[in-house]
Amino acid sequence: MMAREHQARKRFGQHFLHDSQIIERLMSTINPQSGDLIVEIGPGQGALTFPLLKRLGYLEAIEIDRDLVAYLMGICAAKGDLRLHNTDALAFNFHTIARKNQLLRVVGNLPYNISTPLLFHLFTQIEIIKDLHFMLQREVVMRMAAKPGNKNYGRLSVMTQFYCEVEPLFIVKPGAFIPPPKVDSMIVRLKPHHSPLAPDIPHKALSQVVSQAFSQRRKTLANSLKGLIDLVAIKALGIDPQQRPEIISLEQYLRLTQYWLAQDRNDL
Repeated sequence: MMAREHQARKRFGQHFLHDSQIIERLMSTINPQSGDLIVEIGPGQGALTFPLLKRLGYLEAIEIDRDLVAYLMGICAAKGDLRLHNTDALAFNFHTIARKNQLLRVVGNLPYNISTPLLFHLFTQIEIIKDLHFMLQREVVMRMAAKPGNKNYGRLSVMTQFYCEVEPLFIVKPGAFIPPPKVDSMIVRLKPHHSPLAPDIPHKALSQVVSQAFSQRRKTLANSLKGLIDLVAIKALGIDPQQRPEIISLEQYLRLTQYWLAQDRNDL
């Protein structure tokens, strides 16, 4: 059942999923099990909310649009226990819904305009997350999964792969949504690493080094990191300072960040 009177709001980046085959495929991909603690970001008109609630009986969800909150609470009242948080997911503390000894499973059809900052927000709370299944702009998923040397490789690739294994799954065409977006979407599965790749490196530090490197991606690494890490230090770390940032691997960015942190960083 759709909230037909609700018009998609551009400021919230709303595109409502309506294709039943895609919904079924998504449910099969997520494979919710009894007792799972799932939180849905941006339930919209309930395309995933209804089948998840039917399968689980209990669901946490975050929706910023007050009109949709009222609709969802009304329509889901007899379907199960829907705990709906009317707030901005970018500011939400996911620890408030986590349970002792049970990790969150996060799902959602993410608005294109907040997908990257929302991913970064979730990465800072990755220790309480079991997996993430998202529908995103296809280009964003390609960037998340890209390897060094690929034209899509950049800050998002490094940061995502630092925290998770990235598994692009399948494409969703614009016609599956109302209104249809102008680009293809893609389902991606993110599985946090069992053990942190570098537990001594804080999110803020790696983000700062990688952001500066890719802020001038056409320049050499030595030039793009000028003022942060000098050419001699880059060479000493076994990294070619004349390479461009998109050639540098995650492991090499971790080495650069560890060096930078060792230089008496008191502001992180």
